[in-house]
Amino acid sequence: MPGRALSTATGHTLVLDVKRLGERLGLSVHTEVKVGRRLWGAVRRIDVVLTDPQTRRTLGLECKAQGTKGTAEEKIPAIVEDIAAWPIRGLIVISGRGFSPNMRQFLISTGKAVDFEDLEDWLVLYFGLPLPPGPGEQRDFASLPDADGWADRDGNEAL
Repeated sequence: MPGRALSTATGHTLVLDVKRLGERLGLSVHTEVKVGRRLWGAVRRIDVVLTDPQTRRTLGLECKAQGTKGTAEEKIPAIVEDIAAWPIRGLIVISGRGFSPNMRQFLISTGKAVDFEDLEDWLVLYFGLPLPPGPGEQRDFASLPDADGWADRDGNEAL
């Protein structure tokens, strides 16, 4: 099938990029995690599973890269169904110019997908990691209290 080697290489590269991002954020990273079987018996695997080592909050990521117009976009509905069957929350990470603008915006608007270029911001919010400084702000994260020192708006200490 024409273009298959390129799509496999870019898909593998996206998995590696997601893995490196998770490691840089201090998350535990596992790839190709078996999560049961599909309806027709094929093994179902999650491309990347990220876990916060402190909170144990977990997220599965299915990575889809498409450099040119092709079949990855057509497989998205089946991927959404697969993710619904996972025992953990899941998200599709998309990358490449091969996704049509309409499909890209539809997926992102549903909350079921994120562009790789926006993944770091998404993960920081999902896992409750320290936010980077905004424009013109400087924050010294070393001086922030650890989770035991945080209190909610009512003054109750965080669990």
